[in-house]
Amino acid sequence: MLDTPAKTNLPTKRFGHTDMHMQSGLLSGRFSVERARALPADDWRSRNPDYTGEKLEKNLALAESLKPIAEKHGTTVPAVAVAWTLAWPGVTGAIVGARNPGQVDGWIDAASLELTKDDLADIAKAIETTGAGTGPAMPQA
Repeated sequence: MLDTPAKTNLPTKRFGHTDMHMQSGLLSGRFSVERARALPADDWRSRNPDYTGEKLEKNLALAESLKPIAEKHGTTVPAVAVAWTLAWPGVTGAIVGARNPGQVDGWIDAASLELTKDDLADIAKAIETTGAGTGPAMPQA
């Protein structure tokens, strides 16, 4: 959701990379400005623009905007994020990492979650409104 190359129209960097589904914590639903400020100096995120300043605010606003969609489906923000990846034409799977078994519970629903056209439009609007990410915001049929 955060960085899709417009040329491919696929979410290769928005979500398509192993660690990018949850954007290394940003889309987990548990990340905050306080958590970003507390990252140790040896954590690469402490030096990455996505985790500081205005970009962090935009990214967190996007994660927050996914909550109503998650609630509507009785699931989590991470599940919505992964389901968004799976909604793109040509995407047949999503590789999502977890540091512990409990994290799997946060996104496992994505396997059966079918986002509606309205959901996809709401997500695209949230991406545009928050200014988070680059590239196409909505899968094309």
